[in-house]
Amino acid sequence: MYEEEMWNADSINNLMISESCCYSNSSTKSSMRSSTSDSSSHCTSFSRLSFELHTTSSSPENYHNHTLKPHRSSDSASFQALRCAAVGGRRPLSFRDFSLIRQIGSGDISRVYLCRMRRRGRGADEEDDDNGGVYYAMKVVDREILAKKKKIERAETERKIIKMLDHPFLPTLCAEFEASHFSCLVMEYCSGGDLHSLRHKQPRKRFSITSSRFYAAEVLVALEYLHMLGIIYRDLKPENVLVKSDGHIMLTDFDLSLCSDATPAVESPESVSDPPSSPTITGSSRTPMPFSCIFSGWLFRSRKVQTTTANRMFVAEPVAARSCSFVGTHEYVAPEVASGRSHGNAVDWWALGIFIYEMIYGRTPFAGPANEATLRNIVKKPLAFPTDAPNSVGEFHARSLIAGLLNKDPERRLGSKRGAADIKTHPFFKGLNFALIRSMTPPGMKTKTTTLFGDDRWQFTAPFDFF
Repeated sequence: MYEEEMWNADSINNLMISESCCYSNSSTKSSMRSSTSDSSSHCTSFSRLSFELHTTSSSPENYHNHTLKPHRSSDSASFQALRCAAVGGRRPLSFRDFSLIRQIGSGDISRVYLCRMRRRGRGADEEDDDNGGVYYAMKVVDREILAKKKKIERAETERKIIKMLDHPFLPTLCAEFEASHFSCLVMEYCSGGDLHSLRHKQPRKRFSITSSRFYAAEVLVALEYLHMLGIIYRDLKPENVLVKSDGHIMLTDFDLSLCSDATPAVESPESVSDPPSSPTITGSSRTPMPFSCIFSGWLFRSRKVQTTTANRMFVAEPVAARSCSFVGTHEYVAPEVASGRSHGNAVDWWALGIFIYEMIYGRTPFAGPANEATLRNIVKKPLAFPTDAPNSVGEFHARSLIAGLLNKDPERRLGSKRGAADIKTHPFFKGLNFALIRSMTPPGMKTKTTTLFGDDRWQFTAPFDFF
């Protein structure tokens, strides 16, 4: 086992710079081919297409064409700076182009470092001041340690998942390379920390209903995207929900995720009966009209047709995925995992219920004095709230949503059949436009308004409007 000093930022800097980088076009392609086995072989076809695109992007000429993420094309200074450096330098980015500053996180299989770019061709110790002070997060994995722990497959799973992601609430892979026995992934740096640390800084160590609703909605959108790709996250917890500089969230850590298949479909609320545990989710009782009827001119003005069309929803949920692995964090694992049974997509919706509960009440509902007691509570203890009655309508709807998500029967759990499509319609999210949530002002962020006299005035959104 390596000593702790080996993970020191200065030690890694010196070790990697002293050795030639192992990053090359041929080695990258071979590693891609060898990594398409096991869990990744079950990924959807468009996920595999993402893997193939990245195998051709190591050369500077292809960097711009194949690594450009559509949702990051205009607003990511970090991504733009790296792309310009790769194209201008006429060679792939390597560890020599970065300077590690300090460690900012650690996990079971990796360490995360804050880093900056160096000036290309101007000495190894010179940092680039032309990128506007852009910082990055570099996830460093020691392959030798992983081999001893027999966790290489987990690291490969995470790497391949991050490479396929293109979503504002999920990591954007800016660069990847190898140096010595280390594998490095360079991603966007989230300066706001994580929601676990942020919650402990709030009054009474809990978020308001409004803030909890905002964070839950963004996590829900991120999980919906993952499930659409056939990825079951399996590690949702506040520590894995980072806060970016603009106040929006970013999920991180995918080494426990499960790759499966998701079949996209357009369904009506009547195509699958609602879970009995979710009485607040109501759908129209009307029978959808055939698509062929839409071509009758007068039907376009029919209120009935408009209502039916609005009720149709896009569903892409990996309902067939199954695993028997015991993975996750004890307080967040679902009953089927805690009892040793097989599990599927419903574990993410259970974790979302625990997540919302902790955001609002400052603790998880089934935590015990030890891990064994926690698992027993998850399986047998009924859900309970700190007070008998909610203090507001918002808290009432929050409890209703939590109860639906924390149904111990995965088949009856809210979201188990149609995923986020069902959860979004819950009254807790009423009035929230999920399509525009990225444009909303996050809790506690400054907003600029212009007065009648033309003066700019900055004000903070209120994150502490308790109940």
